[in-house]
Amino acid sequence: MPRMTVMRRLSVTMVVGLAWAGAAGAQQAQGRSGVQAQAVAAYEAGVVAPAPWIQEDPGARAYQAARDYLNDRQYREAANAFYRLRQEYPRSGYVADSYYYQAFALSRTGGRSALREAKELLQTQISEHSAAGTLADARELMVRIDAQLARQGDAQAAATIAQQAQDACGPDQEMRVAALNALLNMNSERAIPILQDVLRDRDACSVELRRQAIFLLSQHMTDESVDVLLDLAHRNPDPDPEVRGQAVFWLSQVESEEALDALQDILAESDDRELQESALFAISQHSSQRSGQILRSFAERSDVATDLRQNALFWIGQSSGGGEYLRSVYGRLDDAELKAGLLHGIAQEDSEESHEWLMDRVMDASEDMEVRTQALFWVSQHGGFSIAELRSLFGSFDDPELKQQVIFAASQKDDRESVDFLMEVAENPENGELREQAIFWLGQSKDPRVPDFLLRIIGR
Repeated sequence: MPRMTVMRRLSVTMVVGLAWAGAAGAQQAQGRSGVQAQAVAAYEAGVVAPAPWIQEDPGARAYQAARDYLNDRQYREAANAFYRLRQEYPRSGYVADSYYYQAFALSRTGGRSALREAKELLQTQISEHSAAGTLADARELMVRIDAQLARQGDAQAAATIAQQAQDACGPDQEMRVAALNALLNMNSERAIPILQDVLRDRDACSVELRRQAIFLLSQHMTDESVDVLLDLAHRNPDPDPEVRGQAVFWLSQVESEEALDALQDILAESDDRELQESALFAISQHSSQRSGQILRSFAERSDVATDLRQNALFWIGQSSGGGEYLRSVYGRLDDAELKAGLLHGIAQEDSEESHEWLMDRVMDASEDMEVRTQALFWVSQHGGFSIAELRSLFGSFDDPELKQQVIFAASQKDDRESVDFLMEVAENPENGELREQAIFWLGQSKDPRVPDFLLRIIGR
């Protein structure tokens, strides 16, 4: 049986972004990330029921009619149609799922009596139709309905939400996440201590819950929340690497010396490469002078893996004054791969100083070839060459790799002069295999002269 809803098992960030309270959720989506806003929009789009999947079933036509109402968002008509389906065809294979669809339609009408009727329908489906394809959806909808009722003053629904949020690790962890989210929307002061307890529980069966709870907690950052994050990331690390990584990521939003201390310790002490990368990013997001010093010290350590040093240099390059530092540290690096990676950060500065420095690397025959080709590439990406300069460089270089890079740089300009240059390269038999490169890039050009030129090449 096909799955029915637009909103199913979403990722951590999307699950948390959902507002289970209908219209209130759309308001809460304002100011959230694009992913979170998309998640809210997906929920607001509602349920899309599939086409009939039991063609010979006597209730197929009745299901189709009810489905059409639901998919057209005519919710009152849809609720009545799914009710009639069960009355007229009690043995139909569509009966089990009709409870969920009717309940969803009623929930969208918003009235308290309709919500209570929807809840009764879901309870019937859960107790009497345990094989229904929409059962997981029904459980999630039940939580949302309780949240709506609680906001309308239903004390029993509010108590149910609170109880579900505190339930011990069990088979319905997704229900518990939904309940926690609903409780946050209703009463964040009450929900946050529960979230903190969830994250302090290191039981193996609560791993998925902790992964989702950490995002929920990060959206209500307090001193207590930061304390939990510090525990998860460093002081008493969570056994799950994803939870640790998320804790490190959210510490990037905490502007405190204690958070920076923890991130620095992770860099120095952890043997988890992904966690160290997360720590580098988190440190780069801190605006203090000390965070920059931590990144620079780490990047200059010769006992650190090259890719981690490259990572640190990248984030340094994104900061104010980063290009100047990268140029100054270049001569102290002894790794050709590291030097080549550093060029990107220098190019990002897009200044006259960085342009001249990169050109010096291009022209320095003592430099590693990878460094020279990368420097040439980055200068060309920032519009640093005229065609006259490219012609001059092409003629002055002996190495075919550098010549290929010049051809590529010319191809990116795609103007009349660059096409002229590529034609010159393609026509000169002394250029050997480089002619093939020039012809290839000419084939990507929209210059109207190119087809005739290529036909002449073919005809020779």
